[in-house]
Amino acid sequence: MNPLSSIRKVLIVSESDTFFDNISSILPKEQFHPVIHAKNGGEARRKLLESDIDLLLIDCPLPDEHGVLFAENFSETNMGILLLVNADMYDEVCSKVEDQGIITLPKPNSPQIFYMAVKMLSAMTLRLEKMETKNRSLQEKMADIRIINKAKWMLIENKKMSESEAHHFIEKKAMDERLSRREAAERIIEKYEL
Repeated sequence: MNPLSSIRKVLIVSESDTFFDNISSILPKEQFHPVIHAKNGGEARRKLLESDIDLLLIDCPLPDEHGVLFAENFSETNMGILLLVNADMYDEVCSKVEDQGIITLPKPNSPQIFYMAVKMLSAMTLRLEKMETKNRSLQEKMADIRIINKAKWMLIENKKMSESEAHHFIEKKAMDERLSRREAAERIIEKYEL
């Protein structure tokens, strides 16, 4: 994935060269680049291993497997997934995959509708990336707090400090040794865990 990048890498999985050409011509290069083509599920899997893809567009059915099952295999990733299915199967497929975060679009449809769907998918994946980055930052802060608290309790237990004294001790150690508070706490933990 391009973390928080406005240029999205796209993989179009379609047996049809014409379909690929038509779809890639709709996507502006300054927003969607590169646009890669795979003709079947096996080739798409190889390309997904070779490159970080942001948006996966699947023209169902695929020649070597069902496109819906292919999409479901990647629903746990951070890629935005758009399934294009025949209009007569739209309701059935949509109800099956929507709770997995897979967007379904009936075909045929107009280039404008397709472009709007891809733009919405792109916006959704960008928002998810931002939330994931924020979540990761919060998890790191929580881990820092847990380690600092563990070091405080070790100081309280081993050096008979108050919680306030232990807190100041860790801050002073961090400043004196030019460490982060977490690194200072980790050194204290190492010392008392021996």
